[in-house]
Amino acid sequence: MGVDLLNVKGLSELDLQAPVVMVNLMRFRERSLDGDGSGWDAYLRYSALTVPMIRARGGTLLWTGNAETIALGDPTNQQWDYLALVYYPTVSAFIDMMTSADYENLCDPHRRNGCAEHVIIATREAYSKFKRG
Repeated sequence: MGVDLLNVKGLSELDLQAPVVMVNLMRFRERSLDGDGSGWDAYLRYSALTVPMIRARGGTLLWTGNAETIALGDPTNQQWDYLALVYYPTVSAFIDMMTSADYENLCDPHRRNGCAEHVIIATREAYSKFKRG
């Protein structure tokens, strides 16, 4: 498997054919582990390779931005640098990408070099559950 921390058990408990939005939280290393620039530089290399893989599976990058501050809750151990919301048409599409040889060999080394911590939270559309009217 390409990513040692991929929660295959948790993901397999979801509806594998349902759409999903992945919330990515990243904290970058000051220096990339490979010595090629900063953690941010390594993450940019990762993104350049990963975004086409996401698109090839019908996904899209919905939003990215810098993490400015914790607005609610205990900020201890919540020092994130960057966030990204990524849509996949199915949970299976996400798993397929993350477990592919291309991801493992081409993309993930840059992610590991650049990110001191990277958490991905799987979400599903909840608007209809709370829609007014």
